[in-house]
Amino acid sequence: MEQENLFHEDIYDALRTCIQRIGGNKKVGSHLWPEKSPDKAGEMLANCLNRDHAQKIDLEQVMWILREARRKDCHAGMYFITDECDYKQPEPITREKKKVELMERVSHLGEEMNQLLTEVKRLSDG
Repeated sequence: MEQENLFHEDIYDALRTCIQRIGGNKKVGSHLWPEKSPDKAGEMLANCLNRDHAQKIDLEQVMWILREARRKDCHAGMYFITDECDYKQPEPITREKKKVELMERVSHLGEEMNQLLTEVKRLSDG
C-alpha cells in the first residue's frame, strides 16, 4: 500500500492523489469521458483539477473518484473533506462488515414483520 500525503493544499490536490491511486489521469479521464481519446481525456481531467481553469468536474464525477479511490484503499479525498468541514475522519467499512450489518438489519426487519403479522391476525380474529 502506498503512503498517502498527510497534507493536501486543496480538494484538487486530494483528488489528484486519489486519481493517481486509481491509475492516473488517462485512465480516470477515459472513464469520465469515454468518447474522448485517453490522451485528450487525461488532459481534460488535469485541466478540471487546475484551480485556475474554468472547466471543473461535477459532483457525480467526484463521487465516482472517491468510490474508486476507496476501492484502492485511498482515502485522501474523503479525509480532506472531513478535515475541512471539522468532522472526525470516517472509518472505512469492509464489504464483509457491511454485509453482516445488512444481514442483521434484514433479520430484525423479519422479526418485526412477524410481530406485525401476529398483531394483524389477532385483530382479525377478535
